[in-house]
Amino acid sequence: MHMADALVSPVVGGIMWAVSAGAVAYSMASVKKASAEQENAENGEGLVGKASLMAIAGAFVFAAQMINFTIPGTGSSGHIGGGILLASLLGGCPALLAITSVLAAQALFFADGGLLALGCNIFNMGVIPCLFVYPLVVKPMFQKRRPERQGRAFKRFTPGCVLGVMIALPLGAFFVTLETLASGVTALPFSTFALLMLPIHLAIGAGEAAATALIIAFVAANSPEIIESAASSAVFSAGMSKTGAFKRVLAVLGVCALVTGGLLSLFASSRPDGLEWSIEKITGSTDIEAKGAAFERAAALQDAVAFMPDYDYREAEKKTAGAGTTAAGIVGSLITCVIAGALGAALYLLKRNKPRGV
Repeated sequence: MHMADALVSPVVGGIMWAVSAGAVAYSMASVKKASAEQENAENGEGLVGKASLMAIAGAFVFAAQMINFTIPGTGSSGHIGGGILLASLLGGCPALLAITSVLAAQALFFADGGLLALGCNIFNMGVIPCLFVYPLVVKPMFQKRRPERQGRAFKRFTPGCVLGVMIALPLGAFFVTLETLASGVTALPFSTFALLMLPIHLAIGAGEAAATALIIAFVAANSPEIIESAASSAVFSAGMSKTGAFKRVLAVLGVCALVTGGLLSLFASSRPDGLEWSIEKITGSTDIEAKGAAFERAAALQDAVAFMPDYDYREAEKKTAGAGTTAAGIVGSLITCVIAGALGAALYLLKRNKPRGV
């Protein structure tokens, strides 16, 4: 559901950049406030642990978004958005920072989603699930008694995961249609576009909901404090990040990120995703052209920065089939890990390292 620049006008793109930037700034302030309120002598490890999970979870979502799965009977495919998954692991505000790291890395280094449309993509795939759907729908369903076994964990958290994803993903898709309408993209009539986008993203949401529920059940069964911390918007308790259970969750997510990005991405469906499929049904092509100085500047900047466009080597550097995809999955996961981890560490630890009274 990554929007290309041609789907938004410079005005709408600029407005959505401002809206998403405001949401990110709000999330950064909230994270700093939460860490400051819970700051104490022994909580340093908890701060580091939260930043570590933010980095690893962000890397995992980057890799998971490379896996397009086929939607039977449609000729389309889809991939997870990851917003509800990240919010369930981290809390709404840290999750928005993590998904922003994912989307920024994708747009800048892999030309996945336009730079002009980046504000729209952050809003549709990040702000909606992390700052609206998770706190209003998912978190209340999570704030109950801790499950004792994985079977109970799956039963306990599945309704919240499923409902959250099935609301967030179609809502994000609907905002795509609103943004193209506001941009005056006449090639995509609003009613026709919406009638295609919503059903296909409901189908994609079913796949994402199942994956999200399984991952959250695993985490809850092994380290339930992670889910409880996210639901209470809290920094991890002192010493929690030293536990074997927490380290095991980090290790599993880290290995899954590398395996998914480096290996499973080779088997991703080549069919157009839900957005491209909807556009193709209307226009006969998955691409829409846009002309203008703003689009040309954005394309030139992206072309200069993106060293592996479309998750592959540039034409002059291509070697064997699939090699670029493997490299892109691993490198992209590591880049996202560094960006999200550095951002999380700075926000969680900056206040802690300041002298009292500053």
